[in-house]
Amino acid sequence: MLIIAHRGASATAPENTLQAFTLAFALQSDGIEFDTYQHDEAIVVFHDKTLGRTTNGSGLLLQTPLAQLKQLDAGDGETIPTLEDVLATLPVGALCNIEVKHLHNAESWVRDVKRAVEEANIEPDTLLISSFNHHWLAAISGLWPEVATGALTATYALDATHCARQLKAKSINIALDIVNQDFVNEAKLAGLDVYVYTVDEPEDMLQLKQWGVTGIFTNVPDIAKGVLA
Repeated sequence: MLIIAHRGASATAPENTLQAFTLAFALQSDGIEFDTYQHDEAIVVFHDKTLGRTTNGSGLLLQTPLAQLKQLDAGDGETIPTLEDVLATLPVGALCNIEVKHLHNAESWVRDVKRAVEEANIEPDTLLISSFNHHWLAAISGLWPEVATGALTATYALDATHCARQLKAKSINIALDIVNQDFVNEAKLAGLDVYVYTVDEPEDMLQLKQWGVTGIFTNVPDIAKGVLA
């Protein structure tokens, strides 16, 4: 079962910062997951619409110039990174789940991500693009059919795999509170990987391993590594 550091090693380091991502790989995570907004000036790695929870700033992320965002303290003196900043931290072969929190132009998004991936010498088959907005995933897939997508959900629908099949997604990324053995079986029968978020308790890690999920998103990759060893 793969261990993906959720917003980096975010229980120890400030979430979605280079410190958190670098630490995740030092702790031998198989990959990282992070959130992105398509800002007018760059693809910015950040979780919230507003700046106040995780930085010393205030106001709306998308209404703040990039130069001003770069001056904020995102914890421990860290700054808000761009996609290019984060991709530069990836070891060869590491998995990278890019969650899309905001998208206003799919064509420019795909162009910018492709360029960043190429500049960082990252193999596209190590990428997984996920979002709760499945319209955005469909648009991205239409422009970049080679890249894998993950349909995010917090619902165990009557037809559990319908959305992922429509999207021709590689995976379903589902909330821990919703997933069960039947869901995992159904998804795997449909040829889908199953990733579960956010898994920080050892008991849950062991249960999910028994159910056969592909991987977990966790804030504590060091604990997960020890539990699953």
